[in-house]
Amino acid sequence: MAIEDGFKVDELDEFTLKLIKLADKTMPKEINKFMKVEASKLNSRTKKRAKKEVKKNTGNYMKGFKKGKKVYEYEDVKYNIRVYNKSPHAHLLEYGHEIVKGGKHSNKGNKGGKNLGFVKGKFILENSSKEFENDFIKDTYDFVGNLLDKGLS
Repeated sequence: MAIEDGFKVDELDEFTLKLIKLADKTMPKEINKFMKVEASKLNSRTKKRAKKEVKKNTGNYMKGFKKGKKVYEYEDVKYNIRVYNKSPHAHLLEYGHEIVKGGKHSNKGNKGGKNLGFVKGKFILENSSKEFENDFIKDTYDFVGNLLDKGLS
């Protein structure tokens, strides 16, 4: 199971969006490279946040953070790339879970379990992406400026 989060950037002005569309026609590899670099930045920021917030050894949780290999189109947004955690228990840390004693997965084989409470989720991916959004907007404007300097035609 993979947990992922993303964001849409509505703050980009119309001129910048037109430049990105023009760059899409003339320099699609540049945009893909830019998106991969941004995904790497978000992935490293997410790992740092997870290290601070999840203090216990949780198996391979920290090794499970990955970024997507390909840029893809999703819901009318042409350029998307994933940052996610592939660990099988990542959703428990991300969204929270009940602490249950007994139940079908216990050693005793009880069918019903006793609920001992709820562990609140850390929402690491969601909070990291919200925190990264302003940096992404700034990097996008810088990217468009660099495209103009290179002579976007």
